[in-house]
Order: sequence, then structure tokens, then C-alpha cells
Amino acid sequence: CFSAVSSCCVSMAAPSGRSRAAAPEQRFLVLFDFDETIICESSDDAVLRAAGYREGHYNEFMQKVLAYMAEQGVSRASIHASVERIPPNPGLLRLFQYLRSHQRDFELVVLSDANTYFIESWLEHAGVRQLFTKIFTNPASFDESGRLVLLPFHSHSCPRCPDNMCKQAVLREYLSSRQAERGGAPFQRVFYVGDGANDVCPSLALGPRDTAFPRRGFPMHRLLPQMQQFKGNIAPWVSGEDIVDCLKKIMEER
Repeated sequence: CFSAVSSCCVSMAAPSGRSRAAAPEQRFLVLFDFDETIICESSDDAVLRAAGYREGHYNEFMQKVLAYMAEQGVSRASIHASVERIPPNPGLLRLFQYLRSHQRDFELVVLSDANTYFIESWLEHAGVRQLFTKIFTNPASFDESGRLVLLPFHSHSCPRCPDNMCKQAVLREYLSSRQAERGGAPFQRVFYVGDGANDVCPSLALGPRDTAFPRRGFPMHRLLPQMQQFKGNIAPWVSGEDIVDCLKKIMEER
């Protein structure tokens, strides 16, 4: 394990599934990546390379993997059970418990390059799906043959991001639409919790009062301080408890 967290500085596709209207008094927006942020696992990079994975083409590659799984008779039930067995990262359920107890203050969103089926299934199983206002990710559903079909979220021109999703474009559009829905009132602060290189781009949309939570020792933690365009604060985390501690300090400021 890594050492504890440092001191805390204080054309879009339709989002998936159910949503709830955020209460006007929710002052803060918290965005979560999924793979290796909420859950502790992701695909093995070595296997991806051996299978012919090309950087920036993960969505295309996974479509081929899912087609092969269907040909081999891997059932929907088997896929579902595998997703549900993935453990959360340390302290993430405690973080969700804290956010559940402060739903009047925090609006939660998932922004992930995974897919709707995996994310919805895991969140439902963990009992936390209802906490999230929106899930922005690649659409996925089973076709008549039993194959899980994965589609790209949208197209974009960002050179930093994979072909199928620019998280910064999604975040900026969401902030704009929510501000309009809130009668012109922006969120007081925005928090982004992530781990990977593709979590750097959306973090560049954060302002001086906002905070990025990069998982300590992961690419986002290494790359984000190198980005001159980044205007927010950085609070690395090892456990969800570290994020809880930071959010508690911010709540005490009111």
C-alpha cells in the first residue's frame, strides 16, 4: 500500500438508465471514474497487448472480445456474476455511506470509459446505484443472440482521449446544462475522483476552488501535476476514507 493522503487543498450521447432530479440546495458535484477507482480491477494490460489491443481503440477491441465470448458460449448470467464479484477499492463503500448521509449537499455522477452494463450491474449489487444522478459511459446491451454489444459513447476531436469518449467534453457540457437547470447557479465546488491517464483530461475543466482526487501511485497522480492548464487542487488518495476526510473539512467551512 502507499502512504496516507497528503493534506487536502481545499455532440454528447444520452446518459444511461435512471436518473433523479438533484435538489437545488446540492452545492457540490462529485464525479467518479469506475475501473480502478470505484472498483479495484481493470483489464490486464499485458493480455490486451497480446490480443492486439491498440492504444486509443479500447472500445473497438472490447467489441471483438465480447463477440468471441458469445461464440464460446459465455452466458449473460456468467458475465453478470463476474462483474458482481469485483471488489470495491478500500474505503469506497465508506465514502458512499458518507455521501449517502449528505445527499442534500452532494450530487454524484459516474464518468467512465467502461460500459453501462458493467457499471449498472456492479452499482446495483453494491446497493449504491440510487446515489448517482447520471452515468456517462459507453452504451452496452445484449442482443438476441446473447452477445453483449458495446457502442462508443460519442465522437470528438480531442487528441488526448480515446476515440469513443472525451471525458472533458462530457463534463463541460454537463456543468453547462446543470447550471441552466439550476437557474444559472453553478456548483460551488466540483470534485473528480479517478486514477488513470484518461482522468487527466476532465480534470483540466476544474477551477481554482475545485479538487481532483487522483489515486496515489497511479497515472493520474503522476501526470496531473505536470499539466500547466490544471487550475484546481490535488488531493491524492489511497482509501475512500482519505476522500471522506477532505470532504468533511470542506463541509465544516460552511
